[in-house]
Amino acid sequence: MAPRCWRWWPWSAWPRTRPPPAGSTPSSRQQFSTQEQTPQICVVGSGPAGFYTAQHLLKHHAQAHVDIYEKQLVPFGLVRFGVAPDHPEVKNVIHTFTQTALSERCAFHGNVVVGRDVTVPELREAYHAVVLSYGAEDHRALEIPGEELPGVFSARAFVGWYNGLPENRELAPDLSCDTAVILGQGNVALDVARILLTPPEQLEALGRDMTKWRGLVLDDFKVLLLCQKTDITEASLGTLRQSRVKTVWIVGRRGPLQVAFTIKELREMIQLPGTRPILDPADFLGLQDRMKEMPRPRKRLTELLLRTATEKPDGEEAARRAVAARAWGLRFFRSPQQVLPSPDRQRVAGIRLAVTRLEGVGETAWAVPTGDTEDLPCGLVLSSVGYKSRPIDPSVPFDPKLGVIPNTEGRVVDVPGLYCSGWVKRGPTGVIATTMTDSFFTSQTLLQDLKAGLLPSGPRPGSAAIKALLSSRGVQPISFSDWEKLDAKEVSRGQSAGKPREKLLDPQEMLRLLGR
Repeated sequence: MAPRCWRWWPWSAWPRTRPPPAGSTPSSRQQFSTQEQTPQICVVGSGPAGFYTAQHLLKHHAQAHVDIYEKQLVPFGLVRFGVAPDHPEVKNVIHTFTQTALSERCAFHGNVVVGRDVTVPELREAYHAVVLSYGAEDHRALEIPGEELPGVFSARAFVGWYNGLPENRELAPDLSCDTAVILGQGNVALDVARILLTPPEQLEALGRDMTKWRGLVLDDFKVLLLCQKTDITEASLGTLRQSRVKTVWIVGRRGPLQVAFTIKELREMIQLPGTRPILDPADFLGLQDRMKEMPRPRKRLTELLLRTATEKPDGEEAARRAVAARAWGLRFFRSPQQVLPSPDRQRVAGIRLAVTRLEGVGETAWAVPTGDTEDLPCGLVLSSVGYKSRPIDPSVPFDPKLGVIPNTEGRVVDVPGLYCSGWVKRGPTGVIATTMTDSFFTSQTLLQDLKAGLLPSGPRPGSAAIKALLSSRGVQPISFSDWEKLDAKEVSRGQSAGKPREKLLDPQEMLRLLGR
């Protein structure tokens, strides 16, 4: 059975006209329910939340027009700048988003910073409804001494660096150290560890024709998948080629039952060529008996962790690990207390970890310090303890503690006609499919309000008014056709290097290519 939130209003079944009773005056509800007017809707953010919101609105209201505003010059947000480059299959959703953007009832406006170039109140004046879908563009700080030292980065910035996010293109991480520490045990932490430990030649190796893969054994198939050419930036590849990182520790304040990564990410780490896992069997004592009551996904993940930690590999796997030049390990029950400086205090030299124990049970157990500490030498610290959203405009309520816009089923509290979807609505949790369902639900809520006559009546100017404002302020929006020109340039540059694309990193270069 389909989820309840996917039972959308049957807009296509509504009559084109529904004349009011004789002698009555048409109400705003009647105007919208007859679809005599075109609802002008604005979406802020062109990542998964923004595009899924637009997709559902266009699909379930035959007259709606949706404008998508994006601060970057290019669309697709997290899919372009957050998904690991060696996960090209996840990026296939871009094809769906492109079809949405090419609809005659949808328009993309890049290079527009909402809150600076145009305010949310100005958008609300121009549109019948505004949906904030701008994601989580900041990271949670560690708030410990030494966090400011050179060699300490947020995982968000590191991911942005190798994925070509313009604001991170000059990050220049020093990978001359032997050991790196990643704080956090989610999917992003494992993505970063995998990129650090994957030999660069496997990130840049030429892809193979699918027709040549028939008949290959499973291990060969996995290696070929890993070795496909990726869209990792050439600048980051240059740094990774010079990397001397041999060991990566992935540190969590809780235990094996509370890790946030998925079994897919864990399998990729275990099978990563040229590496071996380091897990302490003592961390897994007593887990066998507790697995019976676990939900199936958590049970399968724990079983894989347990096997990796306690069972000795045999045959080819044992031989592979014996010659592995690199290693990665999971350190549990450790919480960062202080980043330790080098003697000259010019860079990170290690991290002091507080030893923890758990109170409570299961996934909701929390970590408390035992009073013991340990120092872990390293030359690189990457903080992957979570993303968070920023407030976008003084007129929009924002909960700084939770990092979300207060809302009820996507309706922004106390601001009629203003909605939110995605991470800024619920927090930075889940995968792209989670965001899809969440965005569809917000869109459904908006359409319900539209049907009920709760949104402004009468025509709204939409993008015509906003374009005039932006022009008066010297802002030049980027259209989707402009993006297609940049896209073609990236693909062309990539082809010469045998890659899917070589991303443009400099906004000024992008504008020059567009004749701006």
